[in-house]
Amino acid sequence: MSGGPPPGRVRVVVTGLGVKSSAGNDAEAAYARLLSAESTAAVARHLAEARAEVAVTIACLVPEFDVDPYITRRERRQLDRPTTLLLCAAVDAVSDAGEQALADLPPSRVGVQVGTGIGGLVTMEATTFDYGARPMTMPVHTVPRAMTNSPACRVAMRYGFRGNCTTYSTSCASGTTAIGEAARRIQYGELDAAVAGGVDAPVTTTVVGGFAKMRALSSRSGEPGLASRPFDADRDGFVIGEGAAVLVLERRDLALARGARIYGEVTGYAANCDAFHIAAPDPEAATAAECMRLAIADAGLAPADIGHISAHGTSTLLNDRAEATAVERSFAGRPPPLTAVKGVSGHLIGGSGALEALLALLCAARGVVPPIANTLGSPESGLVDVVIGAPRTIAPGPVLSNSFGFGGQNACLVLAPPA
Repeated sequence: MSGGPPPGRVRVVVTGLGVKSSAGNDAEAAYARLLSAESTAAVARHLAEARAEVAVTIACLVPEFDVDPYITRRERRQLDRPTTLLLCAAVDAVSDAGEQALADLPPSRVGVQVGTGIGGLVTMEATTFDYGARPMTMPVHTVPRAMTNSPACRVAMRYGFRGNCTTYSTSCASGTTAIGEAARRIQYGELDAAVAGGVDAPVTTTVVGGFAKMRALSSRSGEPGLASRPFDADRDGFVIGEGAAVLVLERRDLALARGARIYGEVTGYAANCDAFHIAAPDPEAATAAECMRLAIADAGLAPADIGHISAHGTSTLLNDRAEATAVERSFAGRPPPLTAVKGVSGHLIGGSGALEALLALLCAARGVVPPIANTLGSPESGLVDVVIGAPRTIAPGPVLSNSFGFGGQNACLVLAPPA
């Protein structure tokens, strides 16, 4: 393996994981579902029974879980669904990392970085439907619930973390951006640790209706379990999903000193913009390819060092084709195995990159590449090595996790097993 982190740069490791997703409500459950390549898509009753007509009624929803251990009943009234999901995932991640160990750090040296693509639109939609004609009767917590930065701020408030607390909105790359920017703040000395991740809960009539109008969603409402099929020859759009994923990042030297369990390391990150179209990817994919190369170089690696790719893989015609083109350009025709989480989880919008990075790290450390759910054959097989049918065993090694969003927002992470 070539290269390594630049000399003198602080190394950043992952010591805690938290997940609330359709694939599972903890990291191991989500990992097992991913390996099974079984989709979580189903008819969403609230869409099917909505007062407004919705063309698409399938989604990937987080299974019910007991919120009481995480949030008091009084606090629950102040939180909307995205904030609830993110806060619960963060509590799990902080507990996994060691809450007391983080509490022992100076509060100003622990930050919170959260990505969200939809933000408070969920609350605003509900408020408009329920109180649009009587605005003075809306709940007093409406604005705090709707604020895009509420998830990050609630985590900071829960633990008293007083370091940089920032919310990123880079469309579908938001969760990846948050993790990458958190790692940078640790690498360059601003923070010692950070709670970083992404969230969205966009399964609402407004959001689903908007994506359906764009013809971005799969029309397989009669067979939801087969609808999300990244890179498949018969793909016809994505299935919208909800969820949150959170990683606790720490300086490696501090984590080692306290004997923390280390899941792996964030070694590379890059972000750029196609500057091409507000919704469609650049078919030439030059900028997306450059983002991949920059992330790999930031890790001090060469493309040949990457063990596998966790693709953005939306299951849309144009996006999967553009991503495959970018991979082919980045790896000079010798791509590593490629998988895509959205076949199982659906598209969590701003939460997708965080969930995919978390699962990619577990796969990289365990030397396994999951097959893509529902994908039987790919027209992009000449450009990328799509994993189909069964998990593929590889040597543990670095993984490239890609996210590409509306507006041409590209973000890539390189994550490596613990060393």
